[in-house]
Amino acid sequence: MTEDLRLSPRVLLADDWRDYELVDSGNGHKLERYGRFRFVRPEPQALWSPSLPEEAWSADGVFDADETDSGRWRFDKEVPESWTLGWGPLRFAARCTPFRHLGFFPEQAPHWSWCNEQLSGRETPPKVLNLFAYTGLASLAAASAGAAVTHVDASKKSIGYAVENQKLSGMEEAPIRWIVDDTMKFVRREVRRGRRYDGIILDPPKYGRGAKGEVWRLEDDLPELLELGRQLLSERPAFLLLTVYAVRLSYLAIQQALTEALAPLGGRVEAGEMALPETSGGRLLPTAIFARWRPD
Repeated sequence: MTEDLRLSPRVLLADDWRDYELVDSGNGHKLERYGRFRFVRPEPQALWSPSLPEEAWSADGVFDADETDSGRWRFDKEVPESWTLGWGPLRFAARCTPFRHLGFFPEQAPHWSWCNEQLSGRETPPKVLNLFAYTGLASLAAASAGAAVTHVDASKKSIGYAVENQKLSGMEEAPIRWIVDDTMKFVRREVRRGRRYDGIILDPPKYGRGAKGEVWRLEDDLPELLELGRQLLSERPAFLLLTVYAVRLSYLAIQQALTEALAPLGGRVEAGEMALPETSGGRLLPTAIFARWRPD
């Protein structure tokens, strides 16, 4: 166990994008390209100075954060309500949301490829459970590899965007169940029903509310979620993937939590950071921590 931890962390780079680019970063901000549009957003981890001069930071939209870590968009040029981007076989909508995000997280792309690698070579179509699944790119990536996907999110609006992305990708016939529900209630019911999945994707928020006002707190609820996830894995599981954003946790903490939860299954857990490579200065911008399990 200790020897394995000394081999961590692993840094996953989202370096296979054409429609997304981290152009520059610094002074607590980042300059990004989403298709033909450029945006400036706050980025607390950009502790260095920008590589490009100030005039190179011209953007179509800027997110101005306030003291409560919310804020609003300010557009210097006309930006549509949504526009279409692509990654691999997927087509999906980008949009400027009130929460500073643009409808997806580009740093997640290495996970989509890894999950599909773990699912390959199955005699029957694998089953994948995607929890806190947002706008569905991980679900669509798994479905594109032949998986039957159960996609769960407490936000009806997010599921609506996911269905829109399914249509944009031309995957209307893909076997995806779209479920609006509180994640913890759903997984408890699935355990009682005896349901099993070959792969499980977990992307929980730091704090959230379910469809009926249920409260989720990562530090309090994650251990139970991991234990329930173990019970939901099939007899021939392929993976369990956990990504964590914006919390005061180390990758070591979630690696050890996942290792403990899945100890009866053996296998291997790797963990580390996710990062976006910057084109101007060559730096790596950390975005999240992750831990992921697969059988030996």
